[in-house]
Amino acid sequence: MTFTEVAFTSYPATDLAASRAFYENVLGLKPAKVLSMGDGSGWIEYELGSHTFGIGKSDKWEHGICCALETDDLDAAVAAMKTAGTKFLMEPFDTPVCRMAMVLDPAGNKIMIHQRKPGNH
Repeated sequence: MTFTEVAFTSYPATDLAASRAFYENVLGLKPAKVLSMGDGSGWIEYELGSHTFGIGKSDKWEHGICCALETDDLDAAVAAMKTAGTKFLMEPFDTPVCRMAMVLDPAGNKIMIHQRKPGNH
């Protein structure tokens, strides 16, 4: 199992518009990707060097702050973690740009295991 970088860090937003205003108007971040899911829900990414910082709001977002580690082989990483008895909060799932799963470390911190699909940064 090999990890190459931190793919992204994400924070949940209770009010996505207020959070977006803070990160863009106060901190001066420029959105790289904006996904509106309606009803005040959505996902916004900010590129900071080679790192992506994301904020999002969804009724299904229950995991709080999360760091995503980029792997070159999600299936191998998942298999190794399952063999080690790692607790999974989210089994592997696909998005249009990546595949990922969420696990807990021994202290209960959430870690996303992430693999970009070809052609996506």
